[in-house]
Amino acid sequence: MPPDLRTLAVDALDQVVSERSELAKLWDDAANGSKWHHDITRLRDVLDLSVPPRREALFVI
Repeated sequence: MPPDLRTLAVDALDQVVSERSELAKLWDDAANGSKWHHDITRLRDVLDLSVPPRREALFVI
């Protein structure tokens, strides 16, 4: 993925989990909201070029 698209994706994910996000508020009320937040953070880390890569897989195949 080109670096400029990665930056846009990271920015979008930051907006999705921000305190002003209605989506984040709805997930906070959901039973599995903490898993959603964790998954968004993991996805953001994969896309963010300034974060060193993890050794663990993002998805189980």
